[in-house]
Amino acid sequence: MSFNWLADNYIEVFGAVTGIIYVFLEIRQDIWLWPVGIITTSVYIWVFFTSKIYADMSLQVYYLVISILGWYWWARKKERRKGEREKELLPEQDEVMNNGVNDKSLQVTRLKFNTGAVLAVVFSVIFAAIWLILSRYTDSPVPIRDSFVTSLSIVATWMLARKIYEHWLLWIIINFFSAVLFLTRGLYPTFILYIVYGVMSFAGLKEWKKSLMVN
Repeated sequence: MSFNWLADNYIEVFGAVTGIIYVFLEIRQDIWLWPVGIITTSVYIWVFFTSKIYADMSLQVYYLVISILGWYWWARKKERRKGEREKELLPEQDEVMNNGVNDKSLQVTRLKFNTGAVLAVVFSVIFAAIWLILSRYTDSPVPIRDSFVTSLSIVATWMLARKIYEHWLLWIIINFFSAVLFLTRGLYPTFILYIVYGVMSFAGLKEWKKSLMVN
């Protein structure tokens, strides 16, 4: 990899590096993943625009919004009724109870059937809409793959923001299709990034399972 190539593609390389940091923080359930994600998405808005991958470019705007919401959801405390755990509380712990509620951070949960059904419908509608737009109104060379990756990423990112365990399964699928897409578009640093994402997704699946066992 020559110096000239790095000079011409430094923005994409920077985005790839911050993207790896983002997934590392995601695996650790570290709230700093969200500000890092904001930086990464800002970089890739430009990268995908110049590469004519329009659906993924639009997806980055969604990522910006969901990063703000995810930051809020992860930082927000979850209210629980005082009676649920009062037998487990020591006297000094009971003193921190305020107006009958106990604060607890957002926890990792399994995907419920009803939620999964709704998300499946949302995915189908978004996929069809993006595919129609890309195939009819843009010069995108990969409308089907771009639409699939984008719509599934929208669902997976929302699940991440809500700390739903199964979002890792979606990222495994997304990362595979994305890697192929970016390789065909000559985005080699981003291709490598998504290969790394794929490996880290399996690590995230294993690590988050520990949280489910604790909860």
